[in-house]
Amino acid sequence: MRFIMNIDVPDVRQAAAFYESAFGLRTSRLLFEGTVAEMAGGPVPIYLLQKEPGSPAFRGAGERRRFERHWTPVHLDVIVDAIEPALERALRAGATLEGRVQDFAWGRLAVLGDPFGNGICLLQWQGRGYDEVQDQD
Repeated sequence: MRFIMNIDVPDVRQAAAFYESAFGLRTSRLLFEGTVAEMAGGPVPIYLLQKEPGSPAFRGAGERRRFERHWTPVHLDVIVDAIEPALERALRAGATLEGRVQDFAWGRLAVLGDPFGNGICLLQWQGRGYDEVQDQD
């Protein structure tokens, strides 16, 4: 089994520029007459899908797409070696920091929003990462 990630955005070229600048991804190709950008350079391909603001989220949906900051149960976590330079790079590219960098037994966390309303977390592992907080059987 393999995974890919899809992210709805209002402007695929603007979004590709953000993800290239913020996280060092690269646009490997454009698809569907330039309405989808395939982003490479991470552990899974990310597809930026151009969607109209206000369009239905799915057939029959009452909820409409919106690109101001919004909550979603699925978001992108980016594992970084050092959180400060990664955070500076993301902020320069147009991300918004939501709160302060937090420290935990497993590492450090910065919660961000991309310019299109999607949530992104930067994680810097510490020690054994999530193994530091693993429940014992």
